[in-house]
Amino acid sequence: MPSNPDAEKEAKEGTLYVVSTPIGNLADITLRALETLRAVNLIAAEDTRHTRKLLSYYSIHKPLVSYHEHNARQRGGELLEKIASGLSVALVTDAGTPGVSDPGKHLIEAALERGMQPVAIPGATALISALVVSGLPTQPFVFLGFPPARGADRRRFFQSNARLEMTLILYESPKKLAKTLKDMLESWGERRVAVARELTKIHEEVFRGLISEALGRFSGEVRGELTLVVEGAGAGRNVDSQSHPGPEPDNFGPERLNLNSSTQGSPAWRDELKALLLGGLSSKEAASAIAGRFNLSRRVAYQAALAMKTDLR
Repeated sequence: MPSNPDAEKEAKEGTLYVVSTPIGNLADITLRALETLRAVNLIAAEDTRHTRKLLSYYSIHKPLVSYHEHNARQRGGELLEKIASGLSVALVTDAGTPGVSDPGKHLIEAALERGMQPVAIPGATALISALVVSGLPTQPFVFLGFPPARGADRRRFFQSNARLEMTLILYESPKKLAKTLKDMLESWGERRVAVARELTKIHEEVFRGLISEALGRFSGEVRGELTLVVEGAGAGRNVDSQSHPGPEPDNFGPERLNLNSSTQGSPAWRDELKALLLGGLSSKEAASAIAGRFNLSRRVAYQAALAMKTDLR
C-alpha cells in the first residue's frame, strides 16, 4: 500500500487535524488521511469501535479515545490541553467529515477560540456525494442537516426553509424518513427529490422522483444512512409558508372558489388528487402535492380534496 515513509515527521506539534474518513466503502479514504492517522499522537473518534475497524483494516496502531455528544465538554477540554502541550490529535467521525452534523464542531470551535489552527484533511462527505448524483441543480445549494425531531422547532424548520430557491440537502434517520417526507410535502408542496440510501455500500440506492412518489416507495421499513436532496422553491412555484392549507374564516366554499373554471377544473389534477387520496394521503398532504405540481392555490386544492373525500366515503 502506498505510503509516505516520512509521515511520522509531518504531523505538526500541537495541531488538531480534522480527518475525513469513508462514508461506507473503506477504500474511500485519501492517502493523506492515512498518513495523518499514522503520524498523530492520538486519535479522537465518535465511536471507537467503529473507527478501530478502519484503523485495523489499514494496520494503523495509535492511541484511540472517544469524543462524542455525551462527553464533548469534558473530553474536549482534555484534548485541547493535550494539543496545547504539543501533541498532535486527529479528529474523526463515524463516517465522512467531522463537524458536519457531528459533535466534532464543538471541538473545532473551542480550538479556534483558544487560538489554535485546525488543519482539514479532506475526503468523503455524504451530502456532496448525494448532490452530484441527484439530478438536481448542484449550485447553489444549502445543507440543512437533520430536521428537529418534533414540536415547534420542527414546524419552524420546514416553514422557514419553504421559500428557499436553491437545492436543499438534509440528513435523516430511517425511522423518521416517512414523517419527514410527509412534512416536506405538506409544508413545501410537491417537488422533485432524490433519496440517497447507503451510499458507497453494497446496497446503495438513489431514488429520484416526486416527494409523493418517494412516500410510496419508502412506506415500509427502511434501513441505512439517508441523504435527501430536494428541489428548491423555483420561480412560479406556489409555496405557502403556513404549516398547512385551510379555508378562510368566511365563505370560502367550492362555489366561491369556482372549482369548475377552465384551469382549476382541469381533469388532470383532479384525477391525480383522487389517486393520492385513494393512496392514503390526508386531504392536507394531497392538496399540498397537487398545488405544487399544478401551480394551484393550496386552498383550492384543499377544498377540492375535502369535497372529494366526502364523495369517496
